[in-house]
Amino acid sequence: MNIAAPQTIYLSDYMAPGWLVESVHLTFKLVPESTRVISRIAFTPNPDAPPQPFMLHGEELKLISAAIDGVAVSPDLTATGLTCAVPDGAFIWEAEVEIAPAKNTALEGLYMSNGMYCTQCEAEGFRKITYYPDRPDVMGVFTVRIESDLPVLLSNGNPAAAGAGWAEWHDPWPKPAYLFALVAGDLVAHNDSFTTMEGRDVDLNIWVRAADLDKCAFGMGALKRSMVWDEQVYGRAYDLDVFNIVAVDDFNMGAMENKGLNIFNSSAVLAKQSTSTDADFQRIEAIIAHEYFHNWTGNRITCRDWFQLCLKEGLTVFRDQSFTGDLHGHAVKRIEDALVMRNRQFQEDAGPLAHPVRPESFVEINNFYTVTVYEKGAELVGMLKRLVGDDGYRAALDLYFTRHDGQAATIEDWLTAFTEATGRDLTQFKRWYAQAGTPRLTVTDDFKNGTYRLHIAQQTLATPGQPDKLPLHIPVAVGLLDITGAEVVPTTLLELTEAQQTFTFDGLASKPVPSILRNFSAPVIVERDVTQAEQAFLLTHDTDPFNRWDAGRSLGQAVLLDMIASGGDLDAAYIDGLRAALTDSTLDPAMRALLLAMPSEADLAIALAGQGQIPDPDAIHQTRRKAHRQLAMALANDIPPVLASVQIDAPFAPDADQGGRRALSNSLLALLIWSDNGNAAQAQFDSADNMTQQLAALSILLAHGAGDTAAQAFYDQWHHDRLVLNKWFAVQISAAQPQDAVAVATHLTQHPNFEWKNPNRFRSVIGALTGNQAGFHHADGAGYDFVADWLIKLDPVNPQTTARMVAGFDSMRRWDDARRAKMHSALTRIKDTPGLSRDTSEMVTRLLS
Repeated sequence: MNIAAPQTIYLSDYMAPGWLVESVHLTFKLVPESTRVISRIAFTPNPDAPPQPFMLHGEELKLISAAIDGVAVSPDLTATGLTCAVPDGAFIWEAEVEIAPAKNTALEGLYMSNGMYCTQCEAEGFRKITYYPDRPDVMGVFTVRIESDLPVLLSNGNPAAAGAGWAEWHDPWPKPAYLFALVAGDLVAHNDSFTTMEGRDVDLNIWVRAADLDKCAFGMGALKRSMVWDEQVYGRAYDLDVFNIVAVDDFNMGAMENKGLNIFNSSAVLAKQSTSTDADFQRIEAIIAHEYFHNWTGNRITCRDWFQLCLKEGLTVFRDQSFTGDLHGHAVKRIEDALVMRNRQFQEDAGPLAHPVRPESFVEINNFYTVTVYEKGAELVGMLKRLVGDDGYRAALDLYFTRHDGQAATIEDWLTAFTEATGRDLTQFKRWYAQAGTPRLTVTDDFKNGTYRLHIAQQTLATPGQPDKLPLHIPVAVGLLDITGAEVVPTTLLELTEAQQTFTFDGLASKPVPSILRNFSAPVIVERDVTQAEQAFLLTHDTDPFNRWDAGRSLGQAVLLDMIASGGDLDAAYIDGLRAALTDSTLDPAMRALLLAMPSEADLAIALAGQGQIPDPDAIHQTRRKAHRQLAMALANDIPPVLASVQIDAPFAPDADQGGRRALSNSLLALLIWSDNGNAAQAQFDSADNMTQQLAALSILLAHGAGDTAAQAFYDQWHHDRLVLNKWFAVQISAAQPQDAVAVATHLTQHPNFEWKNPNRFRSVIGALTGNQAGFHHADGAGYDFVADWLIKLDPVNPQTTARMVAGFDSMRRWDDARRAKMHSALTRIKDTPGLSRDTSEMVTRLLS
């Protein structure tokens, strides 16, 4: 548990470190209950820093001894570190501490996972390993000795020496402490190798428990594809002799980019046909790429302080998104990324947890590993690339890498590289990093004498701590279509820089239909009066894949909102538009699946709230089911031939083509169940040779109350596989009807396989319930109490996971008075829990503010 009193940290208070680190020597004598860590650190005064006391961070450490230049010292100890008198010049600090990895349930620092030692040091976990200036702008060269009788002993960098019961590692590249890693366990490796464009031969290893060795091949392929792509697209080669990945069962996040030793949540690296869905394969490939790309955007160049977190995470997310698009198709990938922004980041921006991409303050940095920092941060990089062009972007990145290699950089450094490489003034663009909230673009138009004018006004609503907003620099990609669907003006990038601007297009024969915000060119909301006829036209004719999909989504949203208000039936024009998309064999199956998908329940709730209405989660759920049933009946004759056309005769492959076919096939299976009593879904469940189709069939059956037998069969088949079992827990809650969701979740928490201290298993139940909108927000408030009870129980064990899951309450302002009162009561009960961690306390306080 975090024992220090909460303290707000401000960006404006940044002070350069008083001492720099030249080298670090660490010795670990690994014992579960009493590991000894011996440190020998060479410090030198920082000539660019103001005078300050010598202070080292440290939490939950037992100091055995300390010395400076070989002379014993007695530092002043606090709950957060130590201070000590030191010489005026360079000196050697030595200390020995004792820690207990086996008791470390917070999974931060050095801990144990089923007999394996592993570390997680980002953001501030190294201070739970030994006393150190645990901040990203202090970088040193690490040499590590590990002593243990376990067969595999790993750390950062290159292997230096080894013997019976010990191993030494040396990392020649200076790094901050958050990138330190250590793993020791009874592991086996899936081996491969790679030769870089510079001719360096690199040994590649994915270390796992023996039973998981057959799930490593895809991950290794993803790693090698990432290494090739980074060389070809960014000119970045790997810089060590070995690259190790380790799969760990107990891990708070997806993975960690520690230099040369990436530690992964098992769910983010282990994959094979029978146990992993297409979504799993894509997620694993993207995460492996993300962590590998951090080698340059995060490791070789790190962030000066944690306020600059988006500098490494936003840029690296943009890089992994581009990698996935290059390999699997940019159209579908762009839609998927936009859905994350609209469903999660826009919601964060609209609630009490709103914060800028670069926050101005925090209490607990772990709470700012958010969709705003990561995904919105990536959107900012994408906007920069659109504004300066491909060549300008590459020139700016080359300058950034050359200038700041080996440094801890800032957003100012990043933008300066763009300005100097391209000549663009990005002063106004920098506001994107400082202002929270989602800009809203109000668009009107007129046409006269062959001239078409688009009038665009921008506004960003007030967010916590930021009542007034300045105009942003927004790239708005626009195309114009005539009444036949022909493109009369190709995609043109408009640069909106003022509160209101007018853009003119001359020489047109008739008033065009505008296609606005093509390829989701900026993370904004476009507000424009559009008829359903125009939406249907764009759904059929728009040449921009994103806007074609978005027109269908907007039309579907309008139709469903009308149904909620009137109790009527599904609109015929909407059905015709979906039929046209479904039967259009020129469209990629994955795109057809996306076009066929109705707006989610969360989409509809957000839309109603945006119209000033109070959404009813149960009415939304029932209306969406009604619409889905009516769509199924209307497309009954169209489904069989399309279903037959996307069947796969080739052996299973986790590629874009087969994945798209399975996605469309499963979408059609979900429609068929309305008319065939689940026969097709049951047949697919029984015969599936891959997890994508087996799990989809199970989910469809459960959603229609016909999956109990299949659920038991799934458990009997997969109860030995911990990752598949997470899916079994989650699917039952996600597919549950609103009135049953809490009861199902409660029943599953009593299951002997519900290992609640494991973050993946906890999320598979508690997280699945918060994701079942109508179930979590059932009028009786049982969902709020259930989740609050479990968060209170988890907090003293694992504050990080608890704090992140408190965000399930972030939609509190959206609902009716009764629901808000129940959510407020549940959050207050969490807040008033004695000994609440600072992680969770900060999140709850922000939600209640």
